[in-house]
Amino acid sequence: MRDVAERAGVTKQTVSNVVTGRVPVRPATEARVRDAIAELGYVPNLVARSLATGSTRTVGLFVPTVRAPFYAELVEHVEDVLEERGHHLLLCTTRLDGERARRHLAGLTSRSVDALLIAGDQGLTGHLPLLAGARFPVVLCAWEAGLPDGFPVVTLDYEHGGHLAGRHLLDLGHERVAVLASPAHGVRVAGFRRAFEEGGIALPDSAVHLAAEPTFRGGLEAAAAALRAAPGTTALFATHDLLAAAAVEAARTLGLSVPDDLSVVAHDDTPEGPLSRSPLTSVVLPKRDMARQAVEVALGALDAPASADLRPRLLRPELVLGDSTGRAPAHGGARRTVRP
Repeated sequence: MRDVAERAGVTKQTVSNVVTGRVPVRPATEARVRDAIAELGYVPNLVARSLATGSTRTVGLFVPTVRAPFYAELVEHVEDVLEERGHHLLLCTTRLDGERARRHLAGLTSRSVDALLIAGDQGLTGHLPLLAGARFPVVLCAWEAGLPDGFPVVTLDYEHGGHLAGRHLLDLGHERVAVLASPAHGVRVAGFRRAFEEGGIALPDSAVHLAAEPTFRGGLEAAAAALRAAPGTTALFATHDLLAAAAVEAARTLGLSVPDDLSVVAHDDTPEGPLSRSPLTSVVLPKRDMARQAVEVALGALDAPASADLRPRLLRPELVLGDSTGRAPAHGGARRTVRP
């Protein structure tokens, strides 16, 4: 830094201000400093900086897996926002392994990050007490069930997403419906049930079919079982897009046309949608907005810890119409649009 300062004819503090971006520097001065940095090949010593400032400029992110498109997209969105703010990402995957999650959480409490984001509640709720003494902000995001006290939460209104799907199918005249769900998606199913209850239709437990595994193959098996169990089913709600794509394929295998014989509503709007060969009607989640707000809450707590807002932020999804839904066969007529 001293060499850069001498080459640019400025003080070391001015070089620091240019590198960190914390204090504005006149454009002409900043240009001289950056030219000197380029000429000398200067790279800031991040370890030394963290010792001097007490900040690592690193934010941790916990996700269950990066194999699921939802979490892969979320990781990229978080990384983009952190990069804008001059921070780095430290990624940890729990792989739905409780012991692995416990080890990672316990290791992070040694202050190797400035803040921590935890995405997805599967298998993590019981380990949150490990963070009670953490010296950094912790923000929960993409948290679906049982919002815990004591932590800021930026998540999605999954119940509303299920309700949107149910209301859409009711508006299209569907009464004989089935649900294809992952075990962790009970909140989405509850929203779907509520929509039908409001329409005077009770959805029996037998109409909800759980996929044994969250894969396309698991979805195929569950969808085929659901359609065979109730041959008169006219619509199906899948709690994520991979299951929906599998449901479309299962329907075709059974000789059913989508949407003429069977309407399918998806949830998540992930890249699996194209597996169904045509655009799915899907509940679309504002993942990018959630990532931005979660990062802003975490970094805001760094600047003003005492003013941390613990009220949950629920971001509402919307329903985007595709080619996989139409009016119930007995009703005919044109399709209708549902608004969130």
